[in-house]
Parts: sequence; structure tokens; C-alpha cells
Amino acid sequence: MPPELRLRDATPADIPLVNRFVRALADYEKLLHEAVATEDDFRRLLFGDPPRAWALFAEWEGEPVGLALWYYSISTFLGRPSLYVEDVFVEPAHRNKGIGRIIFAHLAKRAVEEGCGRMEWSVLDWNAPSIAFYRSIGARPKQGWTLQRLSGEDLAALARQGS
Repeated sequence: MPPELRLRDATPADIPLVNRFVRALADYEKLLHEAVATEDDFRRLLFGDPPRAWALFAEWEGEPVGLALWYYSISTFLGRPSLYVEDVFVEPAHRNKGIGRIIFAHLAKRAVEEGCGRMEWSVLDWNAPSIAFYRSIGARPKQGWTLQRLSGEDLAALARQGS
């Protein structure tokens, strides 16, 4: 790791910074209109009882320049947990310094140490630079699978049927 770079776990005092980085990622992905999470939402996610997600910051010369946020899912086929990377964002001015690769290597090390059978994440199909980076670290697309989502009123309507 370059001496200018340090990774550190997020603390409760970092909640405004988490919010800022998530909004910057949403803006980069042209999805800022969907970024409605509040600082209270992040506080509950990261530091509630129990925590539902974890985060770390990449600092370059003491300044935060990147965020990773992840949670754990499971694989019934493997009978083991999976580390799911929800967000990784490195500020544009600090890209191409190896920060993203170091973040992913750090998360992979955590996954292995915690007995995870795999590490997964999603990428927008138009994001060619990220896709090329993911291929360079050995990631491969999951062929034959399409992400499905229920949210908003559709989620609420199905939930009402479960009553």
C-alpha cells in the first residue's frame, strides 16, 4: 500500500461523510434522484443493534477520498456467508492511484478471514471503466442471472398479501 494511503473503518462520527460519498456515487451513476437515505438511515445501518452493514474509508494523505460499504448475505449452495459489496467510490481526482484495487483486496481478505465463500457486487452495464477494472482483478459476470427488485408500492402491495 502506498504510504500516502490508509484504510480505516467508519465510526459513528463519519456518518455525514458516508452520506456525502454515497450521494457522490449516486451522482456519478446518474441516480442522484434515487439517493434518499438520510444520516439517520446510515447511523441505523452501520451502528444499530445489530449493525446491518459496514463501511471503510480510504484516506490519501489524511483526507478521505474513497468509501466502501458492504454487508453479508448467504449462499445456501455453499453453506457459507458471502460478502456483498454495495458501494465502492473513489473520488475522480484520486482514481488511477491503485486505491480501488487496494480496497477490493482488503475486502477480499476480510471475506476469506470471515469464512465467506464469495464476494459479489453489481455494476451498471454502461460503466465500461468499472467493468474493465473488475475484469483486471479477476471478477467475472454471473452468467444467466438477472437482478430482480421489489421496491416502493410494489413491495408494499406484496407485503399486504402476506397478512
